[in-house]
Amino acid sequence: MAGRGRGSWVSGICVALLVGCGGPSAPDAAPGDVRRMLDRRADAVLDRDAGAYRATGQDAGAADVYDNLREVPLTSWKYRLTSFERTGDRATATADLRYRIKGYDSEPLTTSRALTLRERDGRWYVAAERPAEKSSEQLWDQGPVTSVRGAHSLVLGVGNGEREKTTLRGYADLADRAVPLVRDAWKGKWPQRIVVLVPKSLKGMAGLLGAPASGYQGIAAVTTGEAGGSGAAPADRIIVNPEAYGVLGDFGKQVVLTHEATHVATRAHTSSATPLWLSEGLADWVGYRGTGRTAAQAAPELRRAVERERLPAALPEDDDFGFSGDAEKLAAAYEGSWLACRMIADQWGEADLRDFYEAVGAHEKRPGALEDAMEEVLDTTPEEFTAQWRTYLREELG
Repeated sequence: MAGRGRGSWVSGICVALLVGCGGPSAPDAAPGDVRRMLDRRADAVLDRDAGAYRATGQDAGAADVYDNLREVPLTSWKYRLTSFERTGDRATATADLRYRIKGYDSEPLTTSRALTLRERDGRWYVAAERPAEKSSEQLWDQGPVTSVRGAHSLVLGVGNGEREKTTLRGYADLADRAVPLVRDAWKGKWPQRIVVLVPKSLKGMAGLLGAPASGYQGIAAVTTGEAGGSGAAPADRIIVNPEAYGVLGDFGKQVVLTHEATHVATRAHTSSATPLWLSEGLADWVGYRGTGRTAAQAAPELRRAVERERLPAALPEDDDFGFSGDAEKLAAAYEGSWLACRMIADQWGEADLRDFYEAVGAHEKRPGALEDAMEEVLDTTPEEFTAQWRTYLREELG
């Protein structure tokens, strides 16, 4: 009995030692420390506390984001750590950054950030912050942001401080004229405020879109946002290509910003069911509405096609709006879409055009959306509508 007792005791010691030496190691506290550091970093951005922000970064490079953000009015800024890989006192991480611009965003915009981290004396610091792989740049990644606030707009640009403000004021004036024009044409509920981003160049625009610059050459502006008929447009941004926009006259610049502001206004009623000919056509219809421009003046590519008896057989497909470098094809797609919406406004009425747009966007999927909306609102079919549109092109452009 006594021998077995001693053996059991010895065996228990061995088990205890084995558990202590070979069991699972204690979890790494580093991710939690990094999360808390990022919370302090976010608070410093919102509090405009330069000292607290720099305390989260080891070198001057880590302060660039803060310095470039000085003129951006923010109401929220929050990091959420999504990955963490450590090698000794160094680590890489990604985090979702969610932020809102004060007075303009109803919900946060989310973007992914890549972080280079260093540990020193038991504390973690950000050595560098940049856009994560496959994520677009933010304007402050391109340099110090200058801001100009209009009556209905906020214009943010990257440039040369006070001298840049004069240029941005011109954008704000055009944006402030665009909002009432859209409000008069589109009766649906929308914030009636727009954010315009003005990078230094086409390359800067492409960086904000996370796409090759070649795809946007000649495109004056685009609007980004969350579509889907959710009833909210949380973070629309009108992004300007200063190279293409700069060669336009005052009339063209106004049409462009009014067009893009229309996309902001209609975002809540734009879904995957909405064909591009309808969304782009409506935006152009609002842009040209009340300007007195004739179809022949505003649709030169289609006018030439009609003169050559090359009338399009069908409404533009989504692929026709691709930035492939075929400027004539792209222009014809926009012109045909504008004239389709103009025809609805002329022959059915502006209210029916708005109702038709909303009816299409209310569908969850593309199949059947046009057919149902045309029958419900316009009392026609896609085939009849297309034939009527082709006749309209002949009459207006022939």
